[in-house]
Amino acid sequence: KSKDFMQWTRVDHPLYSSNASNMWECPDFFAVLPGKNNGLDLSAAIPNGAKHVLKMSLDSCDKYMIGVYDLKHDMFVPDTVLDDRRLWLRIDYGNYYASKSFFDSKKGRRIIWGWTNETDSTSDDVAKGWAGIHAIPRTIWLDGDGKRLLQWPIEEVESLRRNEVSHQGLELKKGDLFEIKGTDTLQADVEIDFELTSIDAADPFDPSWLLDTEKHCREADASVHGGLGPFGLVVLASDNMDEHTTVHFRVYKSEQKYMVLLCSDLRRSSLRPGLYTPAYGGFFEYDLEKEKKISLRTLIDRSAVESFGGGGRACIMARVYPAAVVDGATHMYAFNNGSSTVKVSQLKAWSMTRAQVNVRKG
Repeated sequence: KSKDFMQWTRVDHPLYSSNASNMWECPDFFAVLPGKNNGLDLSAAIPNGAKHVLKMSLDSCDKYMIGVYDLKHDMFVPDTVLDDRRLWLRIDYGNYYASKSFFDSKKGRRIIWGWTNETDSTSDDVAKGWAGIHAIPRTIWLDGDGKRLLQWPIEEVESLRRNEVSHQGLELKKGDLFEIKGTDTLQADVEIDFELTSIDAADPFDPSWLLDTEKHCREADASVHGGLGPFGLVVLASDNMDEHTTVHFRVYKSEQKYMVLLCSDLRRSSLRPGLYTPAYGGFFEYDLEKEKKISLRTLIDRSAVESFGGGGRACIMARVYPAAVVDGATHMYAFNNGSSTVKVSQLKAWSMTRAQVNVRKG
C-alpha cells in the first residue's frame, strides 16, 4: 500500500489468490456498473450496485473474474469461483495479451488496450523492422445481467471511415456467398446484422465444448453444415479462395438458453509456410427469442482481423499474412453454410483511411 506512491508497504494478504493457476501477469482491477457503458473513476466514490473486475494475463490470453471488493477486509470476492481455469471468462479469444485499462475522464468511459504479437517468422519481423502491435482501443463495460464484460472499438475509429457501402434485406440460403464490393478489403470496417428465420433449427449444445473452443472450431469449421450456421464473413480472400479467413457464428440450443459460438478460422489464411494459423473460438449466451438478430463487426487492417460478436459479447483478435495482400487483390463475402436461411437485415462496410498519429519527439 502507498499514500504517496513513493513509500510502499507490503500488506499481509493478497487481494485474491487461486490454486487453479500459477503465475499471473499484467493484472488490472477496476469497477463497473451493470448495464452502464460509462466508466467509473477509481479515485472517486464507487456507487452502490457496482461490481469489480479482476483481470489477469495467463495461458497466453487475458482472463477475468467479476465480483465485489470488500473494502473492510481489502479483498476481492468473485461472484463465481471455477476450479478449472479453462472455463474462466476471457477478454478476447484470439491473439490478445497484456491488456490494461484506464478511465477516460473527458468522455466518462473505461478504455482497454491490448497487445497482439506477430505469428509469422522471426526473419519476417527483421525484414519489416518491427514486431507486435496494439489492438484497436476498446470501450469496456459490464452487461446488464452482471455476468460478462462487453467491448466495442472506441468511437474515434469511426472517423477513419470512407466510402460507405450499404445493403439491406439480403437472404442467404445454404451455400450462398455474397461479395461485398466497393470497399478497400485490406483496410475495412464491416458491420452486419444477421437475422435468424428459424431458431428451432439450432443444434444441441454440448457443455464439454467450453473446455476447448478452438478444437470445436476446427472440427465444426465454416464448411461443415449445421442447423443455424455457420454464417458470417470471409475476408482477405484470394481470387480462387486458396487463401481466406472466415469469421463466423454457430447457434446452439442448451437446456434453457441459446449458446452462440464465434469462430475466427485462420487455417486457410495464407499459402506461406511456417505461420501460426489456429482456429480461434469463444461462446456467449444470447437471448435469441428476444433479440432475433446477431451482430458482427470486423475491423481489417492488412495483417489484423479484429472481430466483435453479439454487440461485443465475444471478441477475437487475429493476425494473418496472406500472399494475396502483397498483390493487393483480395475479396470479402458474407456467407451462410447452415441449413436454415439467414437474413442480412443490415450490412454496412467502409474503407478505412490511415490514422494520423501524433508523436512527440525528443
